[in-house]
Amino acid sequence: MHPTAADYQEQVREEHGLDVTVEELPEGTHSAAEAADAIGCPLAAIVKSVVLIAEDEAGATEPVVAYTSGEHRVDEDGLAAHLGLASARTASPDEVKELTGWSIGGVPPVGHGIERTLFDESLLEHAEIWGGAGTPEAVAAFDPAAVQAAVDAEVAPVFE
Repeated sequence: MHPTAADYQEQVREEHGLDVTVEELPEGTHSAAEAADAIGCPLAAIVKSVVLIAEDEAGATEPVVAYTSGEHRVDEDGLAAHLGLASARTASPDEVKELTGWSIGGVPPVGHGIERTLFDESLLEHAEIWGGAGTPEAVAAFDPAAVQAAVDAEVAPVFE
């Protein structure tokens, strides 16, 4: 196992009390659909940890992570409206790395350090969901309710 993925597995156990099974996909994946095919799970059971930058009327920004099903995408305007902010946009790869410590494709649903989190309710329909585990080649199986509780994610209707 890649050292970063092994470190992530230990980190999530120590910091959040979650035992996750990390698997490495030798070819990596570039989309939720590719990840679902490689894992052998439904696309809806893939959790995407989408980092966004939300901005208020005065121009102050705050990072937000939206956990969405592989079948959905984040409605950026809906997210901003839900938060009572002026706008929201997807963070750039450099911003994602700076804010979470993880690169795009490896951002895990637990252990990224961003406090404001929103959760796609449809993820709770699955016994397990699969998300990033520190590298673009590593994925881990998570209990969706445990993820929601571990990061105190708010279920929000900001997904389409």
